[in-house]
Amino acid sequence: MVEPLKVALAGLGTVGAGVIRLIDANADLIARRAGRPIEIVAVSARDRSKDRGVDIARFDWVDDMTQLAHHPEAEVVVELIGGSDGPALALARATLAAGKGLVTANKAMIAHHGLELAGMAEKSDTPMKFEAAVAGGVPVIKGLREGAAANVIDRVYGILNGTCNFILSKMEAEGRDFDDVLAEAQAMGYAEADPGFDIDGVDAAHKLSILASLAFGTQPAFGDVAVGGIRDVVAADIAEAAALGYRVRLLGIADLNGDGLFQRVHPHLVPFAHPLAHVTGATNAVVAEGNFVGRLLFQGAGAGDGPTASAVVADLIDIARTEFGPPYAMPAASLAGEPAAPTGERRSRAYLRFTVPDKVGVLAEIAAAMRDAGVSIESLIQRGAMADGSVLLVIVTHEGPERCVAQALEKLRGSQSLSGEPMWMHILGE
Repeated sequence: MVEPLKVALAGLGTVGAGVIRLIDANADLIARRAGRPIEIVAVSARDRSKDRGVDIARFDWVDDMTQLAHHPEAEVVVELIGGSDGPALALARATLAAGKGLVTANKAMIAHHGLELAGMAEKSDTPMKFEAAVAGGVPVIKGLREGAAANVIDRVYGILNGTCNFILSKMEAEGRDFDDVLAEAQAMGYAEADPGFDIDGVDAAHKLSILASLAFGTQPAFGDVAVGGIRDVVAADIAEAAALGYRVRLLGIADLNGDGLFQRVHPHLVPFAHPLAHVTGATNAVVAEGNFVGRLLFQGAGAGDGPTASAVVADLIDIARTEFGPPYAMPAASLAGEPAAPTGERRSRAYLRFTVPDKVGVLAEIAAAMRDAGVSIESLIQRGAMADGSVLLVIVTHEGPERCVAQALEKLRGSQSLSGEPMWMHILGE
């Protein structure tokens, strides 16, 4: 009789309960694929009495979740608490120090402390897996770490936050404003009561830093990600983008070149011809471009109890098979410490939206600022006055250095010709 892989589970929220349900529902199939059963033996959470829709009375209850690392039966600890520090990090460190395997869905912890934890895992020759930390049930980490392992990855980018993609695609489909759609997303459970982590791009930045490390063999560098969100995108931006042949998406983009590691999360205009333009709703999609394999697209549900639990249990199956190597696909000590790449000389096209008063001289002032900064204007669109008397002015630039656009906007800072802050979105090439 083959001994089961025995697991301790920290965190019994929607994902934790989903892991229990999945292991119960697919126990026979999981055992056949893993080569032995997977069995939960202990759990821990904040509230023992809460009804989670699953039977937890059959498991050992541990009040202090860090003690799961020392449970006498558990071989692997699954951490589903969340947060970059605090109890989650204490548990992860204790687990690896005890020589037990770690599976986590905690993107913030991996983005901030992944290098340290990977070093601990390698020192004790124990598995550390985090497929569920990026894109939920989409096997993008496994794809980069294993499927594309023979390739030089030139660039990795994609839609990394389902909340933002739900909001933007809903605005696009129904012509509604950001605040209105955000309220609906909160009511439907797609957005938190405090949505800043999602809509300001932080969640996507955590995921991007993990993907960049795996793609390029570099040390995780969350602090070097340039982060922007979507809260300033208005319905008029969506409409103008569509008229120009684009859709607005929040993208995380990373590449490695001679100047260093470039990482940015920011709203982009995506051409209709690009597959990311057709990713709608709370879906995630990641594109990796390899020198031999070409363009790879990973797409699917990026959150939720089912998809995330699927990724967690897939990691457990790998551990049951003893299929694991260095967490970042190569030894942590060999990950390169690349500097952050400067963005000034990066060449791209830009979408610039200005809200201006309807008066003589405004257009001339903006055009002069563009001219003086060396920005070449491809097209200019001016719409009629809105209810408050202001006018929407959109400029699309030719390809050029990003520093020129930045200089033009700096020249216009504080100008009486602007009714609000300009909106700058990058245009993704096909």
